[in-house]
Amino acid sequence: MSLLPLDDPTPPPPSTPPASASAAEERRRPSASAATRRALALLPLLFLSVWAALDWHTVRDGVARLATADPWWLLAGLLCTYLGAVAAACVRQGAITDRLPPGALLASQIAAGAANHVLPASIGAHAVTLRFLRREGVPLNRATASIALYSLVRAVAKVPLLLVFVLAAPTAVPPVAELFPQGRALFLTAACLLLAPVAVAALFVVARPLRRPALDFVRTALTDARRLHTRPARFLPLWGGAAAAPLLQACVLACVGTALGVPLSWSQLLFAFLAASTAAGVVPAPGGIGPIDAALVLTLAGYGAPLPLATATVIGYRVLTVWAPLPPGMLVLSAMVQRGRL
Repeated sequence: MSLLPLDDPTPPPPSTPPASASAAEERRRPSASAATRRALALLPLLFLSVWAALDWHTVRDGVARLATADPWWLLAGLLCTYLGAVAAACVRQGAITDRLPPGALLASQIAAGAANHVLPASIGAHAVTLRFLRREGVPLNRATASIALYSLVRAVAKVPLLLVFVLAAPTAVPPVAELFPQGRALFLTAACLLLAPVAVAALFVVARPLRRPALDFVRTALTDARRLHTRPARFLPLWGGAAAAPLLQACVLACVGTALGVPLSWSQLLFAFLAASTAAGVVPAPGGIGPIDAALVLTLAGYGAPLPLATATVIGYRVLTVWAPLPPGMLVLSAMVQRGRL
């Protein structure tokens, strides 16, 4: 019989929780991405609250003036506002070769319209659209190329509309000399038009690391634009929606003017909006608020509308195009962020 000490029994291996229990614990623990998504979903509502607090007097005065207007014309103007989101969705789909889900695309443009009133120069709308396209699997270079094509087509499409009004309704058009800036404004406009391409060319020459990405972007944009214009299912909604979008916005102004009894014809109201938005579009502002408003008031007063009535018309236009669709747009934006579509 051995007198050696007995070996200690081997300790049992540490018990590990079942896989199902650990998985359930992981599901209960909120991830950082989910918390970030919830925070981003509440951010638009925070912007809405801050905006309402800062611009409360405008909202109150606009609603008070609209209380005496014809409600049916105001309802027609609100319908034109939401039809503008449909036109924007058509342009977005026409600017890219990939087929996008129609419902989600329309929702993204409603959300983009709300974001457009937070950041200047349509940065908010383009950011929402870029995020949506990336979520749909569109590569970054082609997504940015589609946004550039969208912006270009929206700017170019106003020119034929103005020409149509000049030819079809010459009585609604003021003298040509009044459409162009004069004096110091003319000098500043010409300087901006001349210096902008010079600044872009200088940046392209000086910043050598930007050359290759810029050339790749231009090559992708030209390739996609050429491919889109060979497909009627793309270039028809692209140019048709781009022409319909400013016309629908002009119809909102005309509906508000008719509801308030502005002594101007519809052709004059439509042309006033197209001319004022084209002239003030070069000034970056959130949703165009500010420059377009001043240009609209001056244009309507130049047509002979009383200044208080012209101001009330522009305030009513802003209520229908900004404040009425802003709460639903922010809710749609929050819902799309919460569901991971943005």
